[in-house]
Amino acid sequence: MSREPRGRISSSERRPGKVGRVTKDSGDAEPMMAIVHGVLPPREVILRFIADHPQQASKRELAKAFGLKGESRVELKNLLRELEQDGMVQKSRKSLIRPGALPPIAVLDITTRDKDGELIGRPTEWPEDSGVAPAVMIKQSSSPAGRNGKGKAPVAGMGDRILAKIFPAVDRGGPAYTARIIKVIDKRMAATMGVFRETPGGGGRLMPIERRGEEMVIDPDYTGGAKDGDLVEVEVARLGRFGLPRAKVLSVVGSVASEKAISMIAIHAHGIPHVFPPAAIAEADAAKPATMSHREDWRSLPLITIDPADAKDHDDAVYAEMDPSPDNPGGVIVTVAIADVSWYVRPGSALDREALKRGNSVYFPDRVVPMLPERISNDLCSLKEGVDRPALAVRMIFSREGRKAGHTFHRIMMKSAAKLSYQQAQAAIDGKPDDKTGPMLEPILRPLWHAYEIMRRGRDRRQPLELDMPERKILLKPDGTVDRVFVPPRLDAHKLIEEMMIQANVAAAETLEKKRQVLIYRIHDGPTLAKQEVLREFLATLGISLVKGGSVRANSFNGILSKAEGTAHQTMVNEMVLRSQSQAIYSPDNIGHFGLNLMKYAHFTSPIRRYADLIVHRALVGSLGFGEGGITPDEEAALDDIAAEISTFERRAMAAERETVDRLIAHHLAGRVGEEFEVRVGGVTKSGLFVTLPDYGADGFIPISTLGSDYFIYDEAHQALTGEKTGLGFRLGDSVTVRLAEAIPLAGALRFEMLSDGRAMPTAVRSFHKATRRDKSPARKKAGTRPPRGRR
Repeated sequence: MSREPRGRISSSERRPGKVGRVTKDSGDAEPMMAIVHGVLPPREVILRFIADHPQQASKRELAKAFGLKGESRVELKNLLRELEQDGMVQKSRKSLIRPGALPPIAVLDITTRDKDGELIGRPTEWPEDSGVAPAVMIKQSSSPAGRNGKGKAPVAGMGDRILAKIFPAVDRGGPAYTARIIKVIDKRMAATMGVFRETPGGGGRLMPIERRGEEMVIDPDYTGGAKDGDLVEVEVARLGRFGLPRAKVLSVVGSVASEKAISMIAIHAHGIPHVFPPAAIAEADAAKPATMSHREDWRSLPLITIDPADAKDHDDAVYAEMDPSPDNPGGVIVTVAIADVSWYVRPGSALDREALKRGNSVYFPDRVVPMLPERISNDLCSLKEGVDRPALAVRMIFSREGRKAGHTFHRIMMKSAAKLSYQQAQAAIDGKPDDKTGPMLEPILRPLWHAYEIMRRGRDRRQPLELDMPERKILLKPDGTVDRVFVPPRLDAHKLIEEMMIQANVAAAETLEKKRQVLIYRIHDGPTLAKQEVLREFLATLGISLVKGGSVRANSFNGILSKAEGTAHQTMVNEMVLRSQSQAIYSPDNIGHFGLNLMKYAHFTSPIRRYADLIVHRALVGSLGFGEGGITPDEEAALDDIAAEISTFERRAMAAERETVDRLIAHHLAGRVGEEFEVRVGGVTKSGLFVTLPDYGADGFIPISTLGSDYFIYDEAHQALTGEKTGLGFRLGDSVTVRLAEAIPLAGALRFEMLSDGRAMPTAVRSFHKATRRDKSPARKKAGTRPPRGRR
């Protein structure tokens, strides 16, 4: 963990060094200004270097570029920590970037051409609060050979999605960045989606569902029978220099008013591949059951699967028993078996290429977009009850205190003894076994729960971050409309499987490190100093303290959460702690997992639905000599790019799933405009309040102009909007009454009007506002919006 920054040595105390020049080897940016080689340069020079050399902006590369050694490297470390704390730089994978800047490697969508015909792309994923995504000029290779003269250079076109290396642009009159194509991920212009709107005289217009999309003309002969309001899939028939593009309807998905069409909007808006190419289907159909080659026969071991009641694939099975060794009294042996996907999906195959393109399965309320075809995911690699199935298994030994004493991996053939749901297994343990679980209770289920109790001792000692954020689920009716939204109970059966999977993931990372085998880790950085400071200021308003600097650990946050438990601020504090956390990503460079409080962690337990797990399986097969299907040298060399891609695809899936839920709820509430709802303030911004409907888990927005006739001041530290004259306002976590003013299903947007009066703000908030009133700077004037008089 990082420590508190120390004071830097002044320039007058440094020893003089030689004058040098830092240049880029790629020729894509201007050379740096002259500096004193071997001496830490001023902050401005470091910031300029980070902006102009994103691919060389790690601490190690900065030290190398400026010739820093010894004490100067310590000074650099302290300076970078200060810059991060001040919000001047932020971490992105291994490098530092300026806030709002693109990382050294990014996934781009090619959206248009400039006046000279050059391709222009924008980042696929871009935070909404960061403004407009920056434009990037795509540099196509003029040589038929690829980089270093090897292979064929990738060529991209309009609408393609690419993985690219990013450089600051030399020409300041154009886009801020240029990019060199590493790989074309997806050809997307074959089809696009939109809403068909009829026009007088026949034909119609395609209204885009993507924010960056454009309207298209559909001639009368190419409507494909679409009716006004239908969601349609089209191909671009003609792109001219003048006028709107013309399109041809390929298929009619259905009325946009239907919930069944809503997940398709997200699929197309985010470019999620949802149709398997013929080559991948052919490989899946031709696959044969795995053989016993290099496998141990574990079919007599009563491994069982415990999954959601509606699960169609079962990729993990568990078993536990007491350790018979006299050296481990009271200890247990826990076995976790995971479907051997690496046997069927080989590197470079059509199945492998499509799996990498998807990165992971995507789950919507009405459908699943799987990473692998059903023949693989729901059949050959599903650990079906009573059927021989290949698997990779790990046997883990724990002491009675919950400390892991050792583990071994095995490539096996297994036969699941039973398929149980979480509720079914929990009911048996709670004294309500059924005909199936009754005979299994003593020999299988109770040993599993006993092992979990022992493992939980280790978890309690480790103290991972324990956020209490209930996960809501949408239950649909047979016609696809929303039936209800509910919070499923969190059972010990869920926690048992979760902890056993976590320990199996740890074992995979430890084994591969011991074998010196490169792999993809699941990493989670600690919260930035800037986010810590925002959280610290907020908690101070509740009388809760947060330790300063690099000493913050996961259990530091657990202490905060425990202080808020049972109070009116519990949900609010949980949300603020969640917002302070970094996002977990995949990387071949390990920094540990902050949230789980683990130093070695890799995803191993879900290769059916996550490509990262498939890579880890291949690494285990190769490094342990388990036979066919191991990782290849080409894959090892490409792990940086693979990790960047699948991290992006994971964010893509999360955004698509979240937007689909928002659209479903907006559609469900569209007929209830004008009704009143009890909501909770879930976010405070300069523009207004974000509110959450507890019964639906959906979010809506209240513009600041509808809060009242007062002038409202935004206070980030206290997460409040407070009236300048009245001193009344609204804070994060407040329960208020609102009226639904507008529901826009296509956008998944809900707009509300405030009905509740504001409440008196605490003394600390009022003091802040007094100070703000004395501040006549332009920043204060922008903090609020003065609404029309009398408007509510």
